This record gives sequence, structure tokens and C-alpha cells, in this order.
Amino acid sequence: MPAPVKTDYDSQDEASTELLEKLKHLDRRVEETIESGGFCQRGCWQSLKWKSALNHIGLLISLSIYCGVGGLIFRHLERPAEVARLSQLKDVVKTHRERFMGAILNNTEVNNLNELLSFELAKYELAVQQAAEGGLLIVADKDFPEPYERWSILQAVFFSSTVLTTIGYGNIVPVTTGGRVFCICFALIGIPFTLTVIADWGRLFATAVSVFGKHMPKKPKFTNFIGKTWFYAILAVCFLGVYLAAGAGLLLLWEDDWTFFDGFYFCFITMTTIGFGDLVPKKPNYMLLCTLYILIGLALTSTIIELVRRQYATSWAKLQELSGPMAETLRRLGETAGTGLDYATLQKVLTVSMPKWNSNKKDPHNSDIAALEAITNAILKEVKEAQNNKPKVLQIVIYESSV
Repeated sequence: MPAPVKTDYDSQDEASTELLEKLKHLDRRVEETIESGGFCQRGCWQSLKWKSALNHIGLLISLSIYCGVGGLIFRHLERPAEVARLSQLKDVVKTHRERFMGAILNNTEVNNLNELLSFELAKYELAVQQAAEGGLLIVADKDFPEPYERWSILQAVFFSSTVLTTIGYGNIVPVTTGGRVFCICFALIGIPFTLTVIADWGRLFATAVSVFGKHMPKKPKFTNFIGKTWFYAILAVCFLGVYLAAGAGLLLLWEDDWTFFDGFYFCFITMTTIGFGDLVPKKPNYMLLCTLYILIGLALTSTIIELVRRQYATSWAKLQELSGPMAETLRRLGETAGTGLDYATLQKVLTVSMPKWNSNKKDPHNSDIAALEAITNAILKEVKEAQNNKPKVLQIVIYESSV
């Protein structure tokens, strides 16, 4: 007869079996979530990135459309007045030129010839000067032509971009009442919009710099000396120099009478919104590309300038934190040094190690400054005690810390 099978089992084995079943069920749920929703989450993340990129590009395109519409309106308002002004200057030059030539050819009185020629020549020279300043070429054979159309479509769009970016070269300006009124309204609406776009692209560039810094494979050794943030600031300034040099190279291809330094100088004056107007592109074929270059460059320049400014502010704040206690204690040390110092006593006190400025305390600056003050006060106390029995000897003590 076979032996009876033992049916009782341990309660701990039952709990372990139940736990294993729960873990298997959880694994199946995780796998189902990955299979069904993992790709969805990845797709959602990609869609969010595309949406963010489209927002940045959409703002830039909207600003470009606003700039283009403004340029067309400026041309419609200012071009007729420009044509009338140039026609008037041309008529004045022709009139005085004909009078001057007639005075030479038709005058028979020798006595009054010099006075008449001087009078007519002065009028003709004044008319020529006004015509040249007004934008006419003094070439009589070609009927005093206009070298380039100031209020062409591309020039007008370029002018509207200089209004929105507050550069203002001053080579062309609105002269009609309607053009000036429209310029005021156009600037009031467009300048905040432009600053919004520049700030948006500036944040984009700042994020790109941050990501680049985090994924940099190997940092140079000198970053330990100047600091990581200062290294990034210097690197950003160098990138700005490359961007300006690229723009200068393009201008060198399009402007025949410009040198590379002229192009670099123009790009720098433009990107910093100084806008002297001494050098302005005159060929309208690339004005739209120049406008896009300026808009992107302004965002890049403003970001880099803000980055460097923050480094200046941080360094100045640290210097101010040190200047008060440090200056006071050293001043007291200098006043006491005039009555005699005990070198042995100072040497014994100065064996105390100075605190590290990169400590991991919650408030390292206050604690370090307090420690520095305590050490200096101890030095002064020891010096005062040693002064009574020592001759008056002046010694110079050089004391160096990690500050």
C-alpha cells in the first residue's frame, strides 16, 4: 500500500508563492504599458519638441511679415515725395548750369565778365552741393541720375527693420507727415514685438549653450583657474566674433568698396544697436538676407552680453562681500604694525590654516569671513600683548590666503 501523500505545507511558502504571482502580474502590466504607451510618450515628446520649434520659427516669421508690410507702407508714403524732391534738385542744377554756361558764351563786356562768372559759378556750386547731398550723381551727360532708389521695396523693408531694432542708421528717414506718424505707430507696436522675439531666440541660444556645456566631452585645464562660467562666457564671445566675421565675409562679397574690417566694424556697430550710419550697405539685392542676419544676430548678441554682465555682477557681489570685513581687519592690522610687531608671535598664530572658499557649507561666505575675522583679531590681540616689552621695529608681513 503506497505511503500517504503529505498535503500540509508551510505558510511561508504560500506567502512567497503569492508574492511571485504578484510580481509576474506587475511585469506583465509594465510590458503592456511599454508596448502600448511607450511609443506614444516618445511620440508626444517629439511632438512637443516640434511644437516648441514651430513657436520659435513662427515668432520670427511673424516679425518678418510685420517688417515687410511696414516697409511697403513706408515706400507708398515716402517714394512720391522722394521723387518730387529729386526732380526739384535736378531742375535747380540744370538751371544754374545753363545760366553759368550762358554767362560764359553770351557776355561781350570784358570788364564785368569776372564778376559775372564768379556770381554764377557760386550759385552753380551751391546747387551742385545740394544735389549731391540730396542723392544725385553730378553727371550732366546722364541727366544727373539717382545712384540707387532710396525707397525701393527692399530698402524700405531694411529701413523698417532698423526702426524695429532701434538701430537707426539715419541714411534714409521719413520726411512726410504721414510717414512720420506711421513711423511712430509702427515703432510703438513693433519694438515690443521685436524685443519679445529677440528674448525668445535669446533663451533658445542660452539653452543651446547650456546643453553644449553639459555634453562637452572634455573641458580644458585652465577652466579650473578662471572658472567654468567664465569659460562659457569667453567661449560665447568667441562665437560672437565668428558670427560677426561671417557677416563681414558676406558683405565683402557684395560691397565692392568695403574691406573686411569695414564689414566687421559694420556688423559690430549693428549688433550692438549703436548704428552710427557711417557705413551702410547700398546694394539692395541682399537687403532681406541682411535683415534676417541682423535679427538673429541681435538675439545672439543680447544673450552673450547678458551672460557676460551676469558674470561681472557675480564677481562684483563677491568682491563687495569681501571688501567690508577684509578691508577693516587689514586696516587695523596696518595701524597696529606701526608700533612694533613680534615676528615669533605672529608666526605662531599664522600657523592656523585658512578656510577654503569652496567648502560645502550652507553659507560658506559668511562662515569664511567670520573665520578670517577671528584669525585677524587673534593676531591683533597677540601683537598688542607683545608690544609692551619689545622695541619699536617695523616689519612687513605678507599674508596670503585662498581668497
